[in-house]
Amino acid sequence: MFNENDYNGSASPNQEPAQTPAQTPDMFAGTPASQPMSGSYYSPRSGNSEPGSNPPDNGDEPPKKKQHKGLKALAVFASIAFLSYASIQCYQFATENEALRKFFAKDSSSVSERLISEKDGSDGSSDEGSGDSTVSGQELANNESSAGSSVMTAENWLSAAARKDALSLPDIVDKVMPATVGVASTFVYNRPSYSIWGFGSTETTESEMNATGTGIIMSEDGYVITNAHVIYDSSSQYQMGLAKSVQVVLNEDYYEGETQLEAEVVGYDVAEDIAVLKVDTNQKLTVAEFGDSDSLRVGEMVVAIGNPLGFDLFGSVSAGIVSALNREITINENTMKLIQTDTAINSGNSGGPLINSYGQVIGINSSKLSSNYYNSDEASIEGLCFAIPITHAKDIISNLIDYGYVRGKPLIGITTRDISEEISEAYGIPVGVLVRDVTPNGAADLAGVKPGDVVIAINGESVSTYAELNRIKDRFKAGDTITLTVTRSGQDLEFTLVLQEKNPNLTQ
Repeated sequence: MFNENDYNGSASPNQEPAQTPAQTPDMFAGTPASQPMSGSYYSPRSGNSEPGSNPPDNGDEPPKKKQHKGLKALAVFASIAFLSYASIQCYQFATENEALRKFFAKDSSSVSERLISEKDGSDGSSDEGSGDSTVSGQELANNESSAGSSVMTAENWLSAAARKDALSLPDIVDKVMPATVGVASTFVYNRPSYSIWGFGSTETTESEMNATGTGIIMSEDGYVITNAHVIYDSSSQYQMGLAKSVQVVLNEDYYEGETQLEAEVVGYDVAEDIAVLKVDTNQKLTVAEFGDSDSLRVGEMVVAIGNPLGFDLFGSVSAGIVSALNREITINENTMKLIQTDTAINSGNSGGPLINSYGQVIGINSSKLSSNYYNSDEASIEGLCFAIPITHAKDIISNLIDYGYVRGKPLIGITTRDISEEISEAYGIPVGVLVRDVTPNGAADLAGVKPGDVVIAINGESVSTYAELNRIKDRFKAGDTITLTVTRSGQDLEFTLVLQEKNPNLTQ
C-alpha cells in the first residue's frame, strides 16, 4: 500500500523530495494539512525538535550507517537452523505419541508394511527373536478407520450401510438390471369441446395421452410387476381409468431382437398401487430375485433402478439408505404402510425395484412426496421417497394373478363426498361423509343406507373425511359386521351391515 522508497526515506536531505505517486484516499485519512505529503521523517536525535521539519542545511552529508552484512547473514542462517531443529523435534514427538500417530494415520502405513513383509515371508529382520508379526483383520480395519476418520469416503459409506457379505454396487446392478423393464401406457382422454361462442357442449373430443413407468420381471413366463397408477389413471383431473394399451420395453443392453412387447393387464389394485402385466416372448427373460422386506433395518443401504422422466434415462441407478419402516402415508385417499428411503425417485421410477445389498428386490418404488403433499409452495422436499414392501406385496400379486383382484378386501358399496366445515355452515348439514350413490344390492343398500345420508361414525369412531372412513373400514375384512352411524334429516341413525368383498366389478 505504501510507496517503498518514500516509506524508507531513501531521498537525501539535499535532494529534491521524491515524487509521490497517486495514493488512495484511505491511505491519508486523518493527515493534517500542514504535514508534508512526501520526503523523509527524522527522529529527535537528528537535531530537530519538531517531527517532520527539514534538517538544517550545513552543507555536510550525514554519516552513512554501516551495512553489517555478515551479521545479517549469520542471523538468517541461525533462524533457518533453529526452524529445522524445531521441525525435527515436532515430527519425532508426533510419531512417538500414540494419539497423534492415530490422528495422522501413521499406523496405516506401518500395518501395510508389515502385511507386505508377511507376504514376502520376511519382516525385515532375522528369524530369531522376530516375535509375532501377525496383523489381525480387526486391527487392519481399525487402522483403516483411523486413516479415514476425518472424511467419510463413498467406499466407507457403502461398507457401513451394506449387510455382511454384501455384493459390490456394480454386481448388484448387473444382477437386477436385466430384470428391470420399461412400461409404456396409452390413455384415452375425453376432452370437453366448446363452441366458438363460449357455451358448453355435450360433445367430447378423444385424445391420447402417454405415460411411462418401470416394471420388474417376476417369472420366466412373462409376468411383470409395476404400480397400478402406471396403467390406471384415477386422478381427479383426468380420470381416464384403465390404459387403452400397455407395452413392456426390455433393456436393449441385455436382450436382442424385439424389445417392445405388447402387454396384457392381468389385474390391478388402486388402493395398494400394484398391477401385474403379462407378455409373450420367445426370449429368455432374466427374473429378479426377491428378498425379505421384514428383515430391513433403518440405515441399511438400498439401490433403486428405473426410468426417471421417461425412456431417455432408461435404466438409471441411484443408491441411498432406509430412512424409516412402516410409514403410514395417505396418497389419493388411500393409506399405505411403506418403506421410506432417500434414494433418488422421480416420475418414471414408479414400479421399479428397490434392492438390498444382496441384489434382492425388497420393495416396489411407488412415490415421492412433493411440496403439494403439504399444500405449501414454499416447501422444498427432497429425499422423501417411498416403496411398497415386497413381503406385503406378494399376497396381493398372487391374488391378482389367480383372481384378477385382491380377495377379502372389505366393501361398503357407496360413493361419497366430504362435507367440510364451510359446506356444513352453508347448507346446514353436519361435517362428515356424504353418501352420493349406493351400489344396488351392496352392503350399504341391503342395510338401508340411502343417498343423502351423512356418515359420521363407524363402530362409534367419528369420521369426517372419506380417508378416515376408508382407514377404519380397512381394519376389517369381507364378511365382518360393522355399525354405520349416519345423519338423515337431522336425526342420527345406526345401520348394521355385513361388509362385502371388493372386486373391480363393484363400486367402492
